[in-house]
Amino acid sequence: MSGKAYWVAHVSVTDPAAYQAYRAAAAPAIAAHGGQILVLGGEQDLVAGAMRPATVIVAFPSLEAARSCYHGPDYQATLAMRDAGAEVDLAIVAGTPTSS
Repeated sequence: MSGKAYWVAHVSVTDPAAYQAYRAAAAPAIAAHGGQILVLGGEQDLVAGAMRPATVIVAFPSLEAARSCYHGPDYQATLAMRDAGAEVDLAIVAGTPTSS
């Protein structure tokens, strides 16, 4: 059985209103794939390297769900809004597999 998967995004918000509009539009697509936001900005204590000012982590029930959400038409329709409001680096990361 596969474990959870995560979107890990590092974000620089360039237009707060546009980014808020993206978040509102993306939320239903994320929820439809079982996504749950675990981290949404918040204080960061950068201890090595360089990162953008905010981190977003979204948990999905599986790697397939995380990929399906990102590449699906509902989420893809929100990308122009996201890109109008922020610079984003995003990876889909597989979690540790669970045992049966």
